[in-house]
Amino acid sequence: MNKITAAITCVHGYVPEYVLTNAELEKLVDTNDQWITTRTGIKERRILKTPGLATSDMGVEAVNGLLKKRGITADDIELIIFATVTPDMVFPSSACILADKIGAKNAWGFDLAAACSGFLFALETGAKFIESGRHKKVLVVGGDKMSSIIDYTDRNTCIIFGDGLGCVLLEPNDEGNGVIDSILKIDGNGRHFLHQKAGGSLKPPTHETVDAREHFVYQDGKTVFKFAVTGMAEVSAQIMERNNLSSNDVTWLVPHQANLRIIDATAQRMGLSNEKVMINIDHFGNTTNGTIPLLLWEWENKLKKGDNLVLSAFGGGFTWGAVYVKWAY
Repeated sequence: MNKITAAITCVHGYVPEYVLTNAELEKLVDTNDQWITTRTGIKERRILKTPGLATSDMGVEAVNGLLKKRGITADDIELIIFATVTPDMVFPSSACILADKIGAKNAWGFDLAAACSGFLFALETGAKFIESGRHKKVLVVGGDKMSSIIDYTDRNTCIIFGDGLGCVLLEPNDEGNGVIDSILKIDGNGRHFLHQKAGGSLKPPTHETVDAREHFVYQDGKTVFKFAVTGMAEVSAQIMERNNLSSNDVTWLVPHQANLRIIDATAQRMGLSNEKVMINIDHFGNTTNGTIPLLLWEWENKLKKGDNLVLSAFGGGFTWGAVYVKWAY
C-alpha cells in the first residue's frame, strides 16, 4: 500500500474590490510611487472598507468559491485551520465563526498565529491530520484584514500591507503528490523588531495605549529585511538539498510577498530564474497569511500534476519556513 500524503485538491481566493494605490498613499504620508516601488515592488493593494466586515467575511467568499469549484458542501469539511493575525475577535476563533457562516456543521477547527508564516504552519498541521487517517477533508485558510491594524500615518508600514485571503482543501493522495516535506522555524528574539505593542495580556488596551497608537503594526524595517533575506533563502535552499531537488527540478517558487528584493534573493539562492517565481506583490501588497494561497489561486491554471513547488515564508516572531509540495492536479 502506498504512503498517504496530503494533497491540495482545490484552491480559491478573495480580495476586496477597493484598490489603494501608491498615488493615494502620497496624499496620506510623505512618500511617492517611485520610492515605494523601488523598495518594495508594490504598486497597489486591496482594502476591505465595508463597515462591519472582518477577516472571516473574506473567508466566506473564498471558501464558498472553493466548495463550488470542488463540488462539495460545507458539511463535507471535517477540520478548519485558520491562519491569521487579524481574527474577528480575541475569542471565539475565526475558524469557529467561519464554520458558522458557511454552515460547516460537521467540522471542528482553530486559529493559528505565526504572522506571515502562518499559512505554511497551518498547511503542515493540516497535512498531519490527513496523513494520520484522522480526516479526509481539511480546509486550510490563510488571510488577514491588515488594514485593521495598520497606522496610515506611518509610512514605514502603511505602504506594505493589504487585505486578502486564500484557502486550500487537503485530501488523501496515494500517488506521491501533496505535501512532501517541510522545514519550519521560530525564534522569539525577533519579537522586538516586528510586533503589535498593545492589545495582548502583556499590555492590555487602555486609553494610554490607544493614544500612543500602540495597537498598530510596529516594524524595524532594516532588521526584519536582513533576517528575512537570510531566513527565507536558506530554508528554501535547505529543503531543495534535503529532497535532492536541483533548480531544474523546481517548477515554481511560491514565496511570501513581503518585499520584491527578498523574493529575488530567495530565488537567486535557489538558482531559479524569474520565470519560475510567482509574484503578485505589485497588485496585492503583503496580505500576511493570504499571500501564498492567493498566489496558488492566481497561478492555478498554470500548474500541472506533478509540478514541484517550494512554498517559502518569513514573518514576525520571527517565524520562517519552506514546504515542498508536489502538485496533485
